[in-house]
Formats: sequence, C-alpha cells, structure tokens
Amino acid sequence: LFVFPMAANVLEEDSMEQDIESPVTIHQPKLPKQAREDLPKNISKECAKRKIQRYVRKDGKCNVHHGNVRETYRYLTDIFTTLVDLKWRFNLLIFVMVYTVTWLFFGMIWWLIAYMRGDMDHIGDSTWTPCVSNLNGFVSAFLFSIETETTIGYGYRVITDKCPEGIILLLVQSVLGSIVNAFMVGCMFVKISQPKKRAETLVFSTNAVISMRDGKLCLMFRVGDLRNSHIVEASIRAKLIKSKQTKEGEFIPLNQTDINVGYYTGDDRLFLVSPLIISHEINQQSPFWEISKAQLPKEELEIVVILEGMVEATGMTCQARSSYITSEILWGYRFTPVLTLEDGFYEVDYNSFHETYETNTPAYSAKELAEMASRAELPLTWSVSSKLDQHAELETEEEEKNQEDQNERNGDVANLENESKV
Repeated sequence: LFVFPMAANVLEEDSMEQDIESPVTIHQPKLPKQAREDLPKNISKECAKRKIQRYVRKDGKCNVHHGNVRETYRYLTDIFTTLVDLKWRFNLLIFVMVYTVTWLFFGMIWWLIAYMRGDMDHIGDSTWTPCVSNLNGFVSAFLFSIETETTIGYGYRVITDKCPEGIILLLVQSVLGSIVNAFMVGCMFVKISQPKKRAETLVFSTNAVISMRDGKLCLMFRVGDLRNSHIVEASIRAKLIKSKQTKEGEFIPLNQTDINVGYYTGDDRLFLVSPLIISHEINQQSPFWEISKAQLPKEELEIVVILEGMVEATGMTCQARSSYITSEILWGYRFTPVLTLEDGFYEVDYNSFHETYETNTPAYSAKELAEMASRAELPLTWSVSSKLDQHAELETEEEEKNQEDQNERNGDVANLENESKV
C-alpha cells in the first residue's frame, strides 16, 4: 500500500526534474541594439552568432524591401518611370495590352457609328454612301481601326466625306495613336537602353584587404572593367554601414559614414582602362582608426562601394555597386598583380583579379601604431632638446667668462695708464 504512493512521488519528482532540465525555446522580440545588450548572456550569445545581414548584395542590388506603403498613388503620378522599372514580362504584357485595347476601343466606336447610321442595312447598295466604305461588321471595323492608328492604309476600307462624326473620330484616333506610340515606344527604348547590363561588366574584387602602404595602414579593394569601351568620368565612393548609438542614447540603425578614397587629392576620379587598386588611408578621420586585427571580426559593419560614370557608347550614366562585410576583409594581405608588359601592349590577366597573397602587417590598430611611433620618437626629441639646452648654457657661461676677463683686462690697462701719468 505504501509502495505505490512512494513510486508516484518519485515519478512526479523525476518528471519535474526533466521539465526543469529540458530546453525552453525563447522567442525574442525585435529590439534595438541598446536593449539587446541588457539581455542575459546566453541570449546575447545566440544573437551574436547570427549571420550579418547585408545592406547591399555582392551583385549590387540593395537588400531593402519597402512595405506598408499607403500612398501608392505616387507611383501613378510617375507612370513612365513605373513602367520602366517593371520586369520585362510585365512590360511586354502592358505594351501589347495598351495597343490591343486602343484598337478594340476605336474599332467598337467605328462599328457603332456604322450601325447608328444604318450602314449595316445597306451593304451592297450602290446608291447608299456609308461612313466607311466596305465596313460590313465588327471585324472589318477592328481592321479599319488598326489601319487608321498605325497609318498602314491598305486602300480597301476608306472614310467618306459624308460622315462628319467619322472625320472627328479619325482626328481623335490619329492624335491619341501618336501619343500612345510615343509613350510606349519611348518606354521600350529606355527599357532596352538602360545601363544596368553595362554595370555587370564592372567587377569588384571578392575581398578587401588591409595592409601597409608607404608606411601607413590602408584598406584596399580592386575594381576593373571587362569591356574595351571605357567608362567616361568614372568616380568611386565608399560608405561604411554600421549601427551606432549617440551620446543622448538615440539608436541609429544602418548609419552611413563616408570613407575617404581620395576625395581631397582627386584619386577618386578614375581612368579605368586597366584594373585599379582603390586605397583608403586609415588615419584619425577614418572610422577604422581604433580597429585592430583581433577586433575586426567582432565588428558588425559593411563597406558599400559605388562606382559610377558615363557609358562611352551611349552617354548614359552607369552605376555599379558591391559590398564587403567583416568576413570579407582580409588583414595582412595584398592583391596579386594582374598587369604585364607584352610586345607592344599591356595585358591584363583577369584570372588573378581576385587573388591575394599574405604580407607582413602589424596586428595593431592605426591608433596604436601612431602611439607607438610617437613613444619611439619622444626620447630622441628629449635628448636632442636637452643637448641643445646644455650647449646653449655652456655658450652663455663662456660668453660671461670672456666678458669678465675682458673687463678685468680693461681695468688693469686703465690703472697702468694712470700710474704712468703720475
């Protein structure tokens, strides 16, 4: 009798222990960064293990979706750009539908005019003058609408001068047809001549590197153009995408900071004939001033690179984009040279465009390197200044002694002259 209650108690305790030890799935809400820092350590570690979300993908497309847009009428106010931005299948569908609907609409009106005037009742009557000759049904009215709007003019179905309403409709359809042709053909021309495909032949290196150049720590990446036709007035820009918190506690997600790639020296304006290595000097104005090799993998940042210029063949502006996250920034590497001198020309080997090799680079941040350099120079400056001060003191002491000796000699000479006079 007492065994079963004890067994039941043991089972209840085991079940309670299993419930306590079993993992519990915690669904965390979307919180800003400053709120996530206050979470327990186990949850913050899970957040730290998550993959960094790109702001701009490697192919240059922005990884941003616009949701909850209520003012959709703004897209209709700029209908031309809206049609150009549509995908090709929708653009072609709209192109066909617009012409088909206008032909059917005016064909219906031509048929109604013929029906209202009684032309359908006098088909084959030579004494009757119809509005449109040889129009005997809706199909022939539809064909006449196509001939009128496209100005084909086969000469079988023609309008007569006994139909004023038909003349007015002919004028209206001609004007509206010209507007539709200009709008749709212009839309297709802009769609075809968009420089997006030209941007696909502008390539960026897979990785960015950090190494020493001319005694300074620099962030570098490589750009190139695969076509023989050049990009005119090419320029390069770079931005750092990183969330930040202001001194007042405001959290700014995806804050954009300019990275200087030669704006003040003119190095950002490129003559992109062969692949070029774009360099960013890490100085006090750089956002990488305090980042070391050990700290770089811990940073949640993204470098967006923008190359833009005019296409030489069409004169249209072209823009190519790419990005680098922390895992794609190699510390202590350089790019493999790709340009060689052949017999009378330079050859670019694009097989080595993305290749890098390791080089000796200190693991310290640029700030730490500057502090170590200043510490190494301070003793030297102190010794030189102290020696100069000591040398100046010795010179002043010697001058004072010489002055005293000269005064004493002058006094002795004056005494001798007085004695001789006496």
